[in-house]
Amino acid sequence: MAKKAIVPVGVRLSTDIEYRPDRPNPYRARVRWFDPATKRRLSLSEGKADEDEAQEWLQDIIEAAQAGLSPSLATMKLAEYGDANMDLALRGLELKTLDPYLAGWRVRVIPALGHLAVRMITNGVVDRTMQNWIVDEHSRSTVKNTIAVLVRVMEQAVRDGIIKVNPARVSGWQKLHKQAEDELRDPRPLALPDWDTLVQLAEALVAASSNQYRGWGDVVLFAASTAARIGEVSGCRVGDIDTSQWIWTVQRQTTPAPGGLTDKGTKGKRARKVPIIEEIRPLVAQRILFAGPAPDARLFTGPRGGHISTAVLRDATHWDEVVTRLGYEHLRRHDLRYTGLTWLADAGVPIHVLRRIAGHGSLTTTQRYLHPDVHKITAAGTALSAHLSVLRAPRSLPGPTALTR
Repeated sequence: MAKKAIVPVGVRLSTDIEYRPDRPNPYRARVRWFDPATKRRLSLSEGKADEDEAQEWLQDIIEAAQAGLSPSLATMKLAEYGDANMDLALRGLELKTLDPYLAGWRVRVIPALGHLAVRMITNGVVDRTMQNWIVDEHSRSTVKNTIAVLVRVMEQAVRDGIIKVNPARVSGWQKLHKQAEDELRDPRPLALPDWDTLVQLAEALVAASSNQYRGWGDVVLFAASTAARIGEVSGCRVGDIDTSQWIWTVQRQTTPAPGGLTDKGTKGKRARKVPIIEEIRPLVAQRILFAGPAPDARLFTGPRGGHISTAVLRDATHWDEVVTRLGYEHLRRHDLRYTGLTWLADAGVPIHVLRRIAGHGSLTTTQRYLHPDVHKITAAGTALSAHLSVLRAPRSLPGPTALTR
């Protein structure tokens, strides 16, 4: 059954919401209007999870029409708008600046935000996206250039009347970046203390989720035990697991892309092998049984079979509220990886092996997970080696003047 309404605005709109129970998003919101120039009847529609979301979508279009925007412009995705207006947005820039700006747009902005309508991008959306770039260990200059190109495109949207205020003009990101750098220099305080605490967290997240979906807890336990990123856990397939030796070959991650989530190579572009400890082997075996024999089947999915991301995990489990209640308000999803690497380091795993498990490009990054006492011992050894090398160095012979004296 469809609910219809005629909206008396500059462009006359006809709106309706139709319930289609056989669809994943059963409430189809639709708007129709006559183009004043071509006299053609045009329409736009979008499926929503519930009627309230559908009403909000229609109301947003109605408000845009009252401000003089056509429905097609009001619902234009950021990727499409950027492609159409990039020359205007970047006018006046020097050539040496264009390349890093365009790279930031193509590699980071489009995958993270390109699928959203320009009018749907808020300060909160930009804040969370920017923090993800920082957590992914992008350099300060990379984050700066990425934010700068987003600011320019959204400023053009302000001039076009699509939005009133530029949501990309964020402040304080430099402080956040420095905080992330400090955490990377000493990630150990961000790790959970022990296995029982991890299990407690997983169970609390499951209890807080809709229908108490067990899969959310499995993701948390697996991520921490393998020191993996949530995107890598989401990208794990049945064929990546060797149950004879209990080794996971990490070779892809699931990341945001235009239109949703997609798979790509790991961050370091290199596959790596990770041990699957005894504590989670029954969990992994059960997930394989549930996923089926197909090697391309995903080991971890949402309750409806959808892809998992760090944002999906956060929202579905009410992460922020749960970790605050447990006394770990600082804990983020990425800290599960820090937890696993810290535990491996404390277990005495040799640093060159730990580096391979982590997939670090630099040994210096891996050394941050070593216990401070180990740092002191290795530093003492380095100091002794430096002292002995000085003693072994050949001494220069005195010059003629000294010999004469």
